Amino acid sequence: MASSADVHVRICGQEIIKYDLEIKALIQDIRDCPGPQSTLLELNSQVKEKFSQLRLRIQDLEQMAREQDRETDRLAIQAETESQRRQMLSNRTAWRKAIVACKLAIDNMEKEELLRGGENQSTRQRRATKETLVETSSSITESLMSISRMMAEQVNQSEDTIGTLATSSRTVQETNEEFRNMTGTIHLGRKLILKYNRRELTDKLLIFLALALFLATVLYILKKRLFPFI
Repeated sequence: MASSADVHVRICGQEIIKYDLEIKALIQDIRDCPGPQSTLLELNSQVKEKFSQLRLRIQDLEQMAREQDRETDRLAIQAETESQRRQMLSNRTAWRKAIVACKLAIDNMEKEELLRGGENQSTRQRRATKETLVETSSSITESLMSISRMMAEQVNQSEDTIGTLATSSRTVQETNEEFRNMTGTIHLGRKLILKYNRRELTDKLLIFLALALFLATVLYILKKRLFPFI
């Protein structure tokens, strides 16, 4: 049975996919939008709202990755988070292109209206809308730069993590090498102790034999002096 954390991750991923599809549909609506300008502004407002919701859910998914106990789960969710960030960046680029295409269409309509009779109230509204679209495009550019910086920070963090793992691996290898050296020293010390123990036993045996020979010699001398007739 899936844990509560797994269910939350799955639900978050489904919501991210839903927002992604909704954003793609709205971008297509912007490409196909014939007007009026109020419709285009409304579509852009909806896209902004969906991007805001998508960004929050991606941040939630990133937080869930940090809370995972297993390394494999954390890495898998982080990979999914990076994939969704790249997809969001792609959607922003497509949105920007759609706005530019719409802006070109508005420019063409303005030229046609100028040829038909000069600037009127509708043209002034379109010009104001065009300025708004330019500001929106600038805002999107800033957002793209911010996302790029975030991705660069993630890459730097990944490099730091890899460096830490490499350092830890070297430390473990050095510890194992020291342990092997210590084991060899212990074995050598054990051999020396056994050798000294055998040497001590041999020395004791030689001392005992020498003492026995000495006593035998003393007894022999006493026997010859005290009992010469025996």
